[in-house]
Amino acid sequence: MRESTASTSSTEQETPGRDPAAEARPAECPFCKGLGYLRADVPIDHPDFGKLLPCSCRLAELTQRRAEALRSLSQLDALSHMTFDTFVPEGRGLTPEQQANLRWAYQEAREFALKPEGWLVLKGGYGCGKTHLAAAIANYCVEHGQPVLFVTVPDLLDYLRATFAPSSPARYSTRFEEIRTAPILILDDLGTESGTPWAQEKLFQIFNYRYNARLPTVITTNNELDEIPLRLRSRLGDPDLSRIVSIIAPDYRRAGVAQDQSDLSSLRLHAHQTFATFDLRKGELPPEEEENLARAVKLARKFAANPQGWLAFTGPYGVGKPHLAAAIANYCAEQGRAVLFVVVPDLLDHLRATFTPHSTVSFDQRFEEVRRAPLLVLDDLGTESATPWAREKLYQIFDYRYNACLPTVITTAVPIEELDQRLATRMLDVTRCTLFAILAPPYRGGQSKSKRSKR
Repeated sequence: MRESTASTSSTEQETPGRDPAAEARPAECPFCKGLGYLRADVPIDHPDFGKLLPCSCRLAELTQRRAEALRSLSQLDALSHMTFDTFVPEGRGLTPEQQANLRWAYQEAREFALKPEGWLVLKGGYGCGKTHLAAAIANYCVEHGQPVLFVTVPDLLDYLRATFAPSSPARYSTRFEEIRTAPILILDDLGTESGTPWAQEKLFQIFNYRYNARLPTVITTNNELDEIPLRLRSRLGDPDLSRIVSIIAPDYRRAGVAQDQSDLSSLRLHAHQTFATFDLRKGELPPEEEENLARAVKLARKFAANPQGWLAFTGPYGVGKPHLAAAIANYCAEQGRAVLFVVVPDLLDHLRATFTPHSTVSFDQRFEEVRRAPLLVLDDLGTESATPWAREKLYQIFDYRYNACLPTVITTAVPIEELDQRLATRMLDVTRCTLFAILAPPYRGGQSKSKRSKR
């Protein structure tokens, strides 16, 4: 079959001196005679056999319409101020490590904007700059004439659901195609959507199509990859297609406020508890207890110098566990590291407080602040109210930090076997946690060994 044009109506052929197609276009295309479509010369078993395909003369118009459709779905008008020029790659009040990490994320985003290829995954906590970088990519592409769709994932699913309404101006199939075939798609806040089977199925279809077609895609998420459904995760984590950028900068809205001054942290109350002020109780304890306490201090100093894995101190009240934990936190804070020091019952009270109407911070933000803290010190584990909710929140924090290998210090006066088994099993993993029992008796103000021996 040879290329053939769609025929004009008999009315148009019979009206002398009038050509509607010519009136609509400056010049008549020699291929489609100004109608804009033609049928390709393909075998009968070809998927395009019998279909009307846009002629080259119409492609520019269709491209423009498609760009306008994507623009109407996008949320870029409200984010027009988020550009590479307004992004601060060094951040504000960040440690050198966090600054280097944020500059790297900025550079990766710029490189993607200059040459949109493959997938770019930006992950990190609330306010770390993910959305700004994603919007900067979108604004740069639009500025350079590249059609782009920027949308938060929950809104995307709402757009699709809205097409089922009788008054919807767009059909579901049309809108779904606009989304999954967008030349550049930017999905913000993956993981905040409703986890219904329908929502997960639609996301998988979009991800799978773009994965197979290798279409440029940017995704931001507050979640770790292992928290994302497996079908999506397997595509996000393909190193041949996807670049994953983990941003460790804290919430920029807290810029200029030291991490130990968070209203969640009580480290400021322990400013006097340093390694220099710790009492080794020499001459007071029997040799084995004195040596045990010296080993505890040595372990704490070693951890503070290079915070990796977990360190847990056990022992009765009054043996110096909070002092050693605070000494670690104070030392790290002096070195410019972000530290969160919190007593476990207080932590749970802070989480509960987010549910009150006057709370200025959401539960999700507070919870993320804790479980993602670069260095978390949990004091007095086991003294909290053991409600199912409290146990579940602590387990989620422990499990996340255990899997993410985030530095954590724990103190407890409760025997390990009496703790929630899910927490105890992670603390007993010698590949991840150093568990040290302080054998000294409670400190009573510096009694000598001779006095103790008479008791």
